[in-house]
Amino acid sequence: MKNFLLGALATFVLGALVAGGLLHAGAFDVAADAPHAPAVHRLIEWARERAVARRAAGIAPPADLADAGRIRRGAGNYDAMCANCHLVPGADDSEIRRGLSPMPPNLVQPDGRAGEGGERDDARRFWIVKHGIQATGMPAWGRGGMDDQAIWDLTAFLKALPGLSADDYRRLVAASPGHSHAGLAAPAAEQAGRRESNEAHAGSEAHAAHAHPHRAGAHAH
Repeated sequence: MKNFLLGALATFVLGALVAGGLLHAGAFDVAADAPHAPAVHRLIEWARERAVARRAAGIAPPADLADAGRIRRGAGNYDAMCANCHLVPGADDSEIRRGLSPMPPNLVQPDGRAGEGGERDDARRFWIVKHGIQATGMPAWGRGGMDDQAIWDLTAFLKALPGLSADDYRRLVAASPGHSHAGLAAPAAEQAGRRESNEAHAGSEAHAAHAHPHRAGAHAH
């Protein structure tokens, strides 16, 4: 028994030394365009889902997630903060989404983990939006100034998103208070001022100068 334990310990130490040597040598490719092997990806995904489920277990979603006002407010924040990575109705992909690893889920599709679901799915969405996911590009929006009510508004919108057409989506965003992640207390005039400022910036010469060509064509940011 003693020899077995010593052998197991020696194997563990040797494995740790080999792994450390490979990491020190830079053998582990961290490039975003060199994805993990499928088995590694599945292991990371499993560990992530277990971690989120444990931490979201005590979250009780509000009863009014179907409220039209919540959904409308969430639409403005989704369009400003989430659409580039998680897409909108009618969009097949985006530049930033193609360049991220792991690729962000398409939340327009129900299998992207948006859609109706139950309370556990709602709690899961809330937790992820608030706390983010390490090493995925998913920010902790709670740290960025988004209060819990605004996060629940976004959660309400995510439940409705897969059932929206492109026209439905545009109408909801147009009717929303826009980018209002500071919370419900942010004055409407302030939000309108931000939108006007953004529109002015989009038309300025300085912004136009930021255009850059791509092999597949050119576009201005």
